[in-house]
Amino acid sequence: MDQVDRLLLDALRANARATYAELAKVVGLSAPAAHERVAKLEAAGVITGYHAAVAPEAIGYATSALIGIFITDSADTDEITAALTAIALVEDCWFVAGEETFVVKVRVADVSALEAIIRELNAIKGVARTRTTVVLSTKFEGRAPEVKPR
Repeated sequence: MDQVDRLLLDALRANARATYAELAKVVGLSAPAAHERVAKLEAAGVITGYHAAVAPEAIGYATSALIGIFITDSADTDEITAALTAIALVEDCWFVAGEETFVVKVRVADVSALEAIIRELNAIKGVARTRTTVVLSTKFEGRAPEVKPR
């Protein structure tokens, strides 16, 4: 990956809907060359997808929480991962070092829905307990670090 690739990544992170002509202007290439570079970044797994950012509150998910999951000594982390994957309201899941084994981010309609998902998480085989942190407000989210040259 060279400086042109890094510039392309920064440009796509700023506007994933940019045309190849727009990207080409940013990096000083022709549109076909920019297209080829982007295709190579996709094929290499550097670019893993494109998505529309949606305001959760606008679609009925006004409450967010981070939930730490503590597991039992005999728990199977693969089974717990599969169970977490099956819960649609679990937006993100991290396997972490520290007291918890997993930390998940959930978005729900309200506090009663949060209570229900906490019960659901605690019912997963191998989960010993959970610890919940309710998000009061989001200052920023989903920000990736700038692509720096090596």
